[in-house]
Amino acid sequence: MADLDPDRALALAYVPAAKRPALEALWRLDAALGSVLATGSEPMVTRIRLAWWREALERLDREAPPPEPLLQALAVHVLPAGITGDELAAMEEGWEAIVAPGALAAEDLEIYARARGAILFRLSARLLGRGDFSVGVVGERWAMVDLARHSSAPTDVRDALTIAREKHVDMTWPSALRPLGMLAILANRDLSRTSPERAGSPKRMMRMALHRMTGR
Repeated sequence: MADLDPDRALALAYVPAAKRPALEALWRLDAALGSVLATGSEPMVTRIRLAWWREALERLDREAPPPEPLLQALAVHVLPAGITGDELAAMEEGWEAIVAPGALAAEDLEIYARARGAILFRLSARLLGRGDFSVGVVGERWAMVDLARHSSAPTDVRDALTIAREKHVDMTWPSALRPLGMLAILANRDLSRTSPERAGSPKRMMRMALHRMTGR
């Protein structure tokens, strides 16, 4: 299964043990979809690989999972929590929106923000027991910052950060959602900096711990 980045791995450690396997499977799905783009060299091949994931996720609603560890983890831990394969498959649209070579259009970035970030955060909130809490826009902001952290295209970085700043939401996170809020807080931290900060750095870990205590 795809590895989680150090920030998400640490946030996951703050999740109650009973809920951790489901959230880990969901976050690893997001990482797996991202790795398709990171390891792809031809847009057409990348789209085919993304389509495979979308179709495999959709089939989880009708069939037993194939012998693929992540799909099996999703079937065992995420689907019983009331999340469908179709809902998981919808995340693929976000990654597919940024496959095209060249500078990304604003429309593509917005699709990515909604279909990756908003869906990921909403599903995460449901797995953490607070599906009633509005986190979609926060997820969009996080996705834009995450894209900027990993992009090597200056234009895409600039445009993604511009969109992220437009999606600011000031909120206090309830205790159950603070592992998710940690990611949002780090996105805010990245937006305030002029250069990228290493994931998992001591200062980021301290900021995450502070958020765990205060919700801010």
